[in-house]
Amino acid sequence: MATRLLRFGTVLRSYSDKNGLIQFPKRWRSSQASLQQILINQPPTKLTTLNNGMRVASEDSGAATATVGIWIDAGSRYENDDNNGVAHFLEHMSFKGTAKRSQIDLELEIENMGAHLNAYTGREQTVYYARCLKQDVPKMVEILSDIIQNSKLGETEIERERGVILREMQDVETNLQEVVFDHLHSTAFQGTALGRTILGPTKNIKSISRNDLVSYVKNHYGPPRFVLAGAGGVEHQQLVDLAEKHFGKMTGPHYDEIPTLLNNCRFTGSEIRVRDDSVPLAHVAIAVQGVGWANPDNIPLMVFNTLIGTWDRSQGGGGNNASNLARKVTEKNLCHSYHSFNTCYKDTGLWGMYYVCENEQTEDMTFAVLHEWMRICTSVTEKEVTRAKNILKTNMLLQLDGTSNICEDIGRQMLCYERRIPLHELEARIESVTSKTIQDVGMNYIYNHCPAVAAIGPVEAVPDYNLISGAMYWLRL
Repeated sequence: MATRLLRFGTVLRSYSDKNGLIQFPKRWRSSQASLQQILINQPPTKLTTLNNGMRVASEDSGAATATVGIWIDAGSRYENDDNNGVAHFLEHMSFKGTAKRSQIDLELEIENMGAHLNAYTGREQTVYYARCLKQDVPKMVEILSDIIQNSKLGETEIERERGVILREMQDVETNLQEVVFDHLHSTAFQGTALGRTILGPTKNIKSISRNDLVSYVKNHYGPPRFVLAGAGGVEHQQLVDLAEKHFGKMTGPHYDEIPTLLNNCRFTGSEIRVRDDSVPLAHVAIAVQGVGWANPDNIPLMVFNTLIGTWDRSQGGGGNNASNLARKVTEKNLCHSYHSFNTCYKDTGLWGMYYVCENEQTEDMTFAVLHEWMRICTSVTEKEVTRAKNILKTNMLLQLDGTSNICEDIGRQMLCYERRIPLHELEARIESVTSKTIQDVGMNYIYNHCPAVAAIGPVEAVPDYNLISGAMYWLRL
């Protein structure tokens, strides 16, 4: 999932040069101190661990609405070739009725409250969450516990949902960005669990049985892998009591066999190209191996990522874009859009660039991207890094607008870091990044490293892989 970087960095800049030709208002000059005070005074994230290992984490802002959800440490990475797609299939089945609620009863109950119930599956996490009024939090937690623990998984519903998922797969195939990133994973992590798609292959979807679903729940769903997260009008002790009431007697997971440790997903520098001249534009992704969530180099790589940023033709600025690559792309009309991404998993990741361009532009655009990577690795300026840090901090705060976003942040961080990093700590870690830090991580992860390449569409003009790999370093005297 790529981050859209918004340039509202004024509030984050510190105007301390009192001798400059332009004098800024005092309230602007003190904006950095004000930001730090605001971040320190954010509501705390409270954490409680139940006796069965389930964690309960919440942030109470006193809002009239709330978001609560169950974050589960299980996704498509925990599947094998035979059952790939079962985690996503199970997510679909969770809303098809439980032992005490039919599908219609569940839907009516949610609608009568005016609430919203949803779920999604990733490569490492499965999430069930709900948005509701503050007073409906107890009912929503009870519903979440019911669909997770008591789903009927009826044969009729399984067959009906099989067709729904197959149609969903057809829809995904029309989203070329999604397809490119699936191909990128398949070549970068070939032969490993991260190389598989989340939805799974068609043949698996046609053959997944009720036993497959039950086995996945038995092996991967259990309190030690659960985080009950809440944000908004959520009182922490109430949430703990609700968790104890509805999940306290739950145990597991109970494995069919002793599980192996999560296998390392090795990165392979390689490429995959799917030429289709009926597609009007070339969709290309280039990535190197990134780092896991908890790796200290993740923050500098995020700043590096922000230095390159995001651009598309609908964006203004022209030659006045702050991003060096955006200026070059605008001046030479190299592509329709691009965005840099930093996709993280527990122990590895993908760091790179995705761009969409005309067939005849792909060669110039590819080398422009690689040239910018090498320039930043070798000669990025402190001014550029300061700008990127301000944009990253602004984006960080904008992403926490609303109870759903905060709840998502709590649940994800609890699974990734075993805690929620306070905003003032995260801001300090971003602020500590310098141009030397950027050059160091660039040399460690990007410079002279073989990339993974995925391309779809009219891709005959995409440079040969050896040329791309050869442009990942500069000969310097």
